[in-house]
Amino acid sequence: MVFFEHHGMEKQESFRAFTMTTQRFPLHFHRAYELLFVHDGELQVTIDQTVYDLNKHDMAFIFPNQVHELKAKDGSNISIVLFSPELIGRFFMDYKGFVPTNNVIHLGETPNVEGLTSIYRQKSFLYDVCGRLVDHTDFRPIEHSTKTEAFHQILLYVDAHFGEDCTLKAVAKDVQYDYAYLSKLFIHMTNMSFTEYVNHYRVSQACYMLKNSQRSIGEIAISCGYTNLRSFNRNFKRIVGDSPKVFRELGGGGDEGGGNRAS
Repeated sequence: MVFFEHHGMEKQESFRAFTMTTQRFPLHFHRAYELLFVHDGELQVTIDQTVYDLNKHDMAFIFPNQVHELKAKDGSNISIVLFSPELIGRFFMDYKGFVPTNNVIHLGETPNVEGLTSIYRQKSFLYDVCGRLVDHTDFRPIEHSTKTEAFHQILLYVDAHFGEDCTLKAVAKDVQYDYAYLSKLFIHMTNMSFTEYVNHYRVSQACYMLKNSQRSIGEIAISCGYTNLRSFNRNFKRIVGDSPKVFRELGGGGDEGGGNRAS
């Protein structure tokens, strides 16, 4: 799990490849490009309110600042690559201000992205993927609107404050928008209430902590914004399907501090 919005903000070129370890990560966006590869199973990706159903050997190519959500079926094997725009500078400049009309490509086979250990292999691989995308789809200008900017501000606020008393009233005060307007906008963009989204976001962060630290369940609940352990357990089981204890036992713990890794 990760604060996705920070990806691509590094001063140096960045390329990160890893495996998806939870079945869902709620709506988010970031400056980095993101590639999703399905080795086995199924993955549903929502990108700027367009829903794609990916199967084995499919790839999704997500552009900077495209709002997206991931939902994988149990047992699916998904690889994720996050990389800074500077790694593909020519492509980034040529298509700056545009996004694909179709973000998904079917590949003949799924690449071993974790084996791309040198900068030369990484850039060669990424430019090949860019070439496939250009051959596969058209591009459309990014639509900048007040609604989109307001929605982005809501997501950024949750990312920064999910460990606190994170309410839509607090968001409205911080971003200086009308509460009723933000409430209607959020439901329109996500088909869920703001409170439900915050619960999903908190649980997704808790999943990472349960797998990658030795902190107690109570400590994790508090760090994710829950003041009541019973409420945390109830929401966790409703969203994940297992209790936090069972989830940790099935997934196994890890070393403290796993850094910024993805879901």
